[in-house]
Amino acid sequence: MAARRERWDQLERLLADGPASASGWSELAGAYRAICADLSVARSAGMPSDVQDVLDDLAGRAHNRLYAVRPTGWGRALVGDALVGFPRELRLQWRLFLLASVLFYGPFVLGAVGAAVDPSFAAAVLSPGMLEQIEQMYASDDLVRGVGGDVSMAGFYVLNNVGIAFRCFATGALFGIGSIYCLVYNGLLIGTVAGHLAGVGLGRNLLSFVAGHSAWELTGVCVAGTAGLRLGWALVATGGSTRAGSVRRASGAIYRLVLGAAFLLLVAAAIEGFWSAGPAPFPARLAFGAVQILIVALWLTFGGRAR
Repeated sequence: MAARRERWDQLERLLADGPASASGWSELAGAYRAICADLSVARSAGMPSDVQDVLDDLAGRAHNRLYAVRPTGWGRALVGDALVGFPRELRLQWRLFLLASVLFYGPFVLGAVGAAVDPSFAAAVLSPGMLEQIEQMYASDDLVRGVGGDVSMAGFYVLNNVGIAFRCFATGALFGIGSIYCLVYNGLLIGTVAGHLAGVGLGRNLLSFVAGHSAWELTGVCVAGTAGLRLGWALVATGGSTRAGSVRRASGAIYRLVLGAAFLLLVAAAIEGFWSAGPAPFPARLAFGAVQILIVALWLTFGGRAR
């Protein structure tokens, strides 16, 4: 008891003051393991009940401090993971992000160029009815809606964007093949739409609408694809463990990537619903879009770095 008294007192002080930093939490975790060992020794040695009661109380309080659910802090942790943890994780997974971007933007450029120079290319990718519907949608640059329409369309864009991103991520469970297919397919589809509209003289109307939110939306799709590729890679390269164990090890990275993709797409949907169809003139739309590209680039490059 004399030899261990000092560390018991230190644990008492940690519980009274509360850990103030990551090192404090680490110290508390170590002290908790030590007090559990001391309690086990005290019980095995048949020490007096008052000694066992003191150790049992310390161990219980340390356990509750370490493992108690703290509902008031979940929102802050979620925002921190999205704004800080996600860009850090994306930089760690830059190879997969680069692969996802190539898989998406390569077919995007192919579809855009092919549809712009050859009308039959767009007809081979999209049905005539869909092409006609797209042309009618962007036939006018006057897309102004009321506030009620903005809210409903923002909700629609959330569902649409999240649906695309979810498929790009979830199909990664097919050893990454599904994510590859979704990235290539959506890149080709979106690029073909852009090229076709440019070819029929409606490219300016399309650019006017998508300039404000495309940086967030397209990056979100690529990040979702990155999460799917990371999931698929965990299933392929298990490092000698079971596939379930490999996925568990990668779960933290996958969680941060999915959270980042969700944040990107929610911002895109908000801009798409409340700004993209608004009354702003074309030059203002282009300037706003350029600012969004800069914000996304700076966030992904510097977000979460040390000062």
